[in-house]
Amino acid sequence: MTSAPALASDIHRLSATELARGLHSRSLSAEAVARACLARVAERDGELQAWVHVDESQVLAQARALDQGPVRGLLHGLPVGVKDVFDTHDMPTQYGSPIYAGFRPRADAAPVALAREAGAVLLGKTATTEFSTFQASPTRNPRNVKHTPGGSSSGSCAAVGADMVPLAFGAQTAASIIRPAAYCGVVGYKPTYGLISGVGVKPLSHTLDTIGCVARTVDDVALFAAALSGDKTLADLPAIHQPLRIGLCKPHADQLLPETHTAMELAAKQLAAAGAKVVEIALSPDHTQLTQAHIDIMAFETARALSDERLRHGDEISAGLRGVIDKGLQMDYAHYAAQLRYVEETRATLPALYARCDVLLAPSAAGEAPLFESGTGDPAWCRMWTLLGLPCVHLPFTQGPQGLPVGLQAVGALHSDRTTLAASAWMLKQLTA
Repeated sequence: MTSAPALASDIHRLSATELARGLHSRSLSAEAVARACLARVAERDGELQAWVHVDESQVLAQARALDQGPVRGLLHGLPVGVKDVFDTHDMPTQYGSPIYAGFRPRADAAPVALAREAGAVLLGKTATTEFSTFQASPTRNPRNVKHTPGGSSSGSCAAVGADMVPLAFGAQTAASIIRPAAYCGVVGYKPTYGLISGVGVKPLSHTLDTIGCVARTVDDVALFAAALSGDKTLADLPAIHQPLRIGLCKPHADQLLPETHTAMELAAKQLAAAGAKVVEIALSPDHTQLTQAHIDIMAFETARALSDERLRHGDEISAGLRGVIDKGLQMDYAHYAAQLRYVEETRATLPALYARCDVLLAPSAAGEAPLFESGTGDPAWCRMWTLLGLPCVHLPFTQGPQGLPVGLQAVGALHSDRTTLAASAWMLKQLTA
């Protein structure tokens, strides 16, 4: 039996896993779900501007075709938002840049094609910052439009946070999934580097770019990742039977706002009370060096990934991005290579760290979302985890002094995505009980 409410107007508020049960049993139609989401887009997107392309007739045609055929796969009938750095053969893909205004690729990005194959209904393209970097999109925070939704997956996180869509694609090179998920109060999942194919997603940094997803629950992002990664076991997370060993760590602790310190204390207390073994993990002083290594590697690779745009359309690139490109072009290759070696050396020390705990719990951002005019926020609390390729899940569970969302991110060991997601689901349940 589906848990869908009686009122069709409430369908858009259901989680992806709740919707999936109704869609697979046929007690919900794909068209009814699509119409509910489209109505919510019409209601909220005028002020939020989370979407850069939605074609109602195209959406409904997809849904009707699914209703008329067999159940297609894990995502059958589920509406999905596609971040506008993912190529789509039937919708514009503009990468958040005027250089690509109206651009129409001939093929889908691999994760988009996989979502279609699994039965997803592509609701449209969500707004992104310029090439997934720092120049903000027009998107506003769904909890308070005076504030930023974060970046670069700004439209995806705002759309999920405003109940316009149950699932959306994200991509993270620095903090582009976890930080906007934190600001919008949704679950963001950045998998282990390479778990989900990035073919057909606009490249920025080939050693950092990671494809992930955004939803309202941990089970939802696990379902989405199961369909995209080929690891179907992610759709059935194991229960936590033994006491979870949680390591609390605070990179850049001196830059955290009071609400994040409070969230860490609250989490430690509640999780310990639920039976977890919570320990403080003191990061070595060189964690700031990891942050700098990420900045350097990203700049070096971005400067080369955007070579055509720089050479032929330099006047259409924002000043901030030009600064990153210039830094990357001026960087000596020997320094870049040394930073890559340093990352490999650090990655080799991770098994010893994870012998002490099952999962780390760390800040996702400094605190609540800044005002819109202040930019998309500081990525400092995600850079090192992205650099190391570790799976991360943002857990929204409290709020700050302005009533905006605050949470923490679970950080797992390399290739431990299923256990990291299971631990995240358990922790979020305890923190929101």
